[in-house]
Amino acid sequence: MNLKIKITIISALSISVVKAQKVDVKKAISAAAKQTEVLIKNVDSARLANPKQVSPRTVEKGQFKMVGSKDWTSGFFPAELWYFYQYTKDKKWRDLAKKYTEDIKKEQYNKGTHDLGFMIYCPFGNGYRLTSDTAYRGVIVQAAKSLSTRFNKTAGVIRSWDHNGDKWQFPVIIDNMMNLELLFEATKLTGDSAFYKIAVSHANTTIKNHFRPDFSSYHVVDYDPETGDVRKKNTAQGYADESAWARGQAWALYGYTMCYRETKNNAYLAQADGIAGFILNNKITPADGVPYWDYNDPKIPNVSRDASAAAITASALYELAKYSSNGKKYKAAADKILYSLSTKYTSKLGDNYGFILEHSTGHRPANSEVDVPINYADYYYLEALLRRR
Repeated sequence: MNLKIKITIISALSISVVKAQKVDVKKAISAAAKQTEVLIKNVDSARLANPKQVSPRTVEKGQFKMVGSKDWTSGFFPAELWYFYQYTKDKKWRDLAKKYTEDIKKEQYNKGTHDLGFMIYCPFGNGYRLTSDTAYRGVIVQAAKSLSTRFNKTAGVIRSWDHNGDKWQFPVIIDNMMNLELLFEATKLTGDSAFYKIAVSHANTTIKNHFRPDFSSYHVVDYDPETGDVRKKNTAQGYADESAWARGQAWALYGYTMCYRETKNNAYLAQADGIAGFILNNKITPADGVPYWDYNDPKIPNVSRDASAAAITASALYELAKYSSNGKKYKAAADKILYSLSTKYTSKLGDNYGFILEHSTGHRPANSEVDVPINYADYYYLEALLRRR
């Protein structure tokens, strides 16, 4: 091929890709809002049948699935409503957000889970940020106190799971990085540095033990609570122990970006840059930027994608772009992912009971929530759209 012609073709392709990746935030949020109005109607109908089921989680095998406030995903739905209020300033969304946020309130006292950042900080943190309601402030602080009870000073980390005692003594999952934001906020609200110190200890220990040289992450690291030694490393929700589970990489990216924001510790920025490099330079990732559920599944491309991992990654990249020397690259990558999600991974209006995104993967090894809509995908998708704006 003539070099001049080849360059012209490549340039034309590049231009078309750039044009195609311009995200129409207004259109995307408007469509998401209409879809969420459908979801709210289905939530209210389901709650009439079973008032203990307070939040929509997924659609699996055609069935609409609600969960109680103790479920780790319970806070995402009311948190989404706060994002609609943030965007529209419409009292309707504020009142809905307040209504459904209240259902999660009692979990501030729950010491049996590490997921209080998701459950409490997503709805109450956004609610407090947007309304300055002092009642929300108190819930955030109490939740941080509850979460702090799971910290082991010898190991330097917060315990994740209490189940499967036959497998693990003191398991810590990479997802737990996301719950540290609750602790950082509690220190800001109270002036008590104890919360901050726990978060930093957990982040530092996780850098030391969770990551491989290429910045991919194990899902679970099990500690000896008496000595603090690492007992074993697993990837429970991924393809294999040594594989890179896509949502785990997204949690790690988001978590260390947030840790840098809260501490300005350059070690966290370097970690976030390294994780971003693993995600963005991975040749396994399809052209649209939405990853397969695990980077090492040998059945690729004949396996499910994970739109939730893509949404978390896009949101994280928009923030990381503000801090990193790779900012332009990160923003362009986030734009590509968000364009793909907003044009190819959204439900048609009225489909999927009102969930916004399709094609997420929850726990494939357990054949649970495979290629489905799921609430945390929707939450981080909306967050990414707001950050893009």
